[in-house]
Amino acid sequence: MSTKLHLRTDGAGRPLVLLVTPGQRHEVTQLERLLEGGVVKRTGRDGRPGRGRPRRRPVKLVGDKGYSFPSARRLLRRRGIRAVIPTKSDQRRRSSFDRTAYRGRNRVERSVGRLKQFRRVATRYDKRAINYLAWVTLAAAIVWL
Repeated sequence: MSTKLHLRTDGAGRPLVLLVTPGQRHEVTQLERLLEGGVVKRTGRDGRPGRGRPRRRPVKLVGDKGYSFPSARRLLRRRGIRAVIPTKSDQRRRSSFDRTAYRGRNRVERSVGRLKQFRRVATRYDKRAINYLAWVTLAAAIVWL
């Protein structure tokens, strides 16, 4: 009876891709769909808009322990994306974990918090997931403004 909101944000914490799944669905099952959607504008070294087509592939993906699976790491490696995901306690430790980059994960959490400032999103009045996703998308559009 619950739902899970899967979210991909840009570097500033603005939502790019929104997915809604049943609450019992695991995060890793939606990773490929999250990576396929959304584009990010190119920027120059000085922060101004750059030239060229928008990037579809992020340089690195910062995720929580829910994404710490060999299949997810393989998918990211195949696409040339650096994974900044802590390992679970039952997995072998990786020496290449970037703690400073992982601190940026709070942008996603703050983005979810911003979306849940809209009461309809926070309380989930809608019975159907498609209607709930429509309201979350509307809230995300307002956040972008």
